[in-house]
Amino acid sequence: MRTLISFASLFLSVALLQLSSGGVGPLDALSGIALNFSTEQIGILGSAHFFGFFIGCWWAPRLMGSVGHSRAFAVLTAAGAIGLLAHMLFIDPYAWALMRVATGLCVAGCYTVIESWLNTKLTNETRGRTMGIYRVVDMGASLVAQMLISVLDPASYVSYNILAILCCASLLPLTMTRVRQPEIPHAPRLRPMLAIHCSPLAAAGVVVAALSSAAFRMVGPVYGQQVGLATDQIAWFLASFVLGGALAQYPAGLLSDKYDRRHVLIGLSIGAIICCIITALMPTLSTSGAMLAAFAFGLFSFPIFSVSAAHANDFATSDQRVELSAALMFFYALGAIAAPYLASELIEAYGPGAMFSMIATGHAGLIIFGLWRMRARPTRHRRTRYVWSPRTSFIIGRLTGQSRDRNGP
Repeated sequence: MRTLISFASLFLSVALLQLSSGGVGPLDALSGIALNFSTEQIGILGSAHFFGFFIGCWWAPRLMGSVGHSRAFAVLTAAGAIGLLAHMLFIDPYAWALMRVATGLCVAGCYTVIESWLNTKLTNETRGRTMGIYRVVDMGASLVAQMLISVLDPASYVSYNILAILCCASLLPLTMTRVRQPEIPHAPRLRPMLAIHCSPLAAAGVVVAALSSAAFRMVGPVYGQQVGLATDQIAWFLASFVLGGALAQYPAGLLSDKYDRRHVLIGLSIGAIICCIITALMPTLSTSGAMLAAFAFGLFSFPIFSVSAAHANDFATSDQRVELSAALMFFYALGAIAAPYLASELIEAYGPGAMFSMIATGHAGLIIFGLWRMRARPTRHRRTRYVWSPRTSFIIGRLTGQSRDRNGP
């Protein structure tokens, strides 16, 4: 218990950071609509966020090596706060894109610092409980962050100021902790081809996971506005997706540990395609029906990243786990950078339902590729344990790697 209490400051920093970074995406989309940005320009904002996210994942371990954990966290938090506060000073979509690069860099870099700190302080006895609390805090704050747009006015300095305050507040618990800073970790090498070597299907799966999540969360408010949802309803629409994804982790893990993970991936994609078809017909659905459709979409699409990561780890050795995690995050970032822009272009050209047509097409491709891979290679009978894999930093592989090795079936 004393160990968990010592991590309370880190968990509080995670919650505040997630409230800030999780709220800026939907707020930017609604603000862009209010300021007459085109749908394409709003999509660029989402893509810029994930471009900054990738830079943060790569650069943060190196920054920690130069200045230490606390100073690195302060630098990254300052970048995020500046990006938020500058929004209403420069009303231009391309200036906002640069600001979103800063906020994406902030969230990825800060998560890298926190997860590096956790990794060096955890023991085998405390790892499971601590990671469980970390997951609950992160997902809980993400859920609340989607609801912020129901109380924040779009295109308002006050709204962005509130998010900047939350970003700055995340600095206080971590920098005031009395726990001694850990040793500087070695930055993982980025070897994207390692993911393809271990499992081409897993690499494709994380790209499709990014296609689903990034498009929905960054361009979803535009979709909701075009099909007639009010702002508070859009907030519930996004939150339903996150809630479905959070609740899906346990049953997805049970199925993934018991059955061939390729079958599980195919089943999840089939469910996601059905949800896409239903959600594309939203104008004919009631408000409660739309929320249920978003919930089900999160239920099927959200676990695909973790199932894909588990499948890749089945074919990796223990000393490859950290670099494999970084490689999978690289492919996720590529998909997440492209998805919001592609979704916005399709909505602009063909209407709001086109976003879900794009996502459904990605899942259909994953099904076909999965069936082909089943003919190309048999699965491993001895599998590593399914582990919920947050898409937060390259360092997450260090936190989950030991759990896979120690608890494999």
